[in-house]
Amino acid sequence: MNALLRLAATALALAAAPALAIGLADLSNKDTTAALKEALTKGSQAAVGMLAKQDGFLGNERVRIPLPESLHRVEGLMRGLGMGRYADELVTTMNRAAESAVVEAKPLLVNAVRNMNVQDAKGILTGAEDAATQYFKRSTSAALSDKFLPIVTKATKKVKLADKYNEFAGKGARFGLVDQKDADLNNYVTRKALDGLFLMIAEEEKKIRKDPLGSASKVISKVFGAIGK
Repeated sequence: MNALLRLAATALALAAAPALAIGLADLSNKDTTAALKEALTKGSQAAVGMLAKQDGFLGNERVRIPLPESLHRVEGLMRGLGMGRYADELVTTMNRAAESAVVEAKPLLVNAVRNMNVQDAKGILTGAEDAATQYFKRSTSAALSDKFLPIVTKATKKVKLADKYNEFAGKGARFGLVDQKDADLNNYVTRKALDGLFLMIAEEEKKIRKDPLGSASKVISKVFGAIGK
């Protein structure tokens, strides 16, 4: 865990302390916002870095994208008929697509931090333990989905089973047998990729709350040093 990011969590870790409001009030808006932006940029980039590599999704059980529930029964039949490799190929393709797509998240997350105002910053500092993650969700989800979907679509086109899934799930959705949000494989993978990204961002946020120790830049030391007094 980057030492800068860990120390930046001092404000988050002390959010429930009575002295926090006084500490924040004594700090300049410029220092408070700059410190938090620096920390969130590091944290979001760390989350992307863990996912945007081979097996970033596929090799991580916390974010690995499984076949949609509506395909579980079909998957069992396929494996029973010795056709499990087709199911495995689709799972691998879905996760590789997510690993490729999540690279696009970095500039959007950085931009969300750049556009953060003073109220956003103080709301995160004094908010719930996942306040930063929720901020990223609100400010980037739509744009991330738009970026991810074409990459996922290009990847799944290479797998014939993907077309079969869409045909099967589309019919199932019309009869209420398949959840509408899972009726299109590309939308499903895109949504799961976003879920995985925000899960990892939340884990980074949790880490910095639990372990705020370390060295930091002057501005972060000033901000969090004042809060700790």
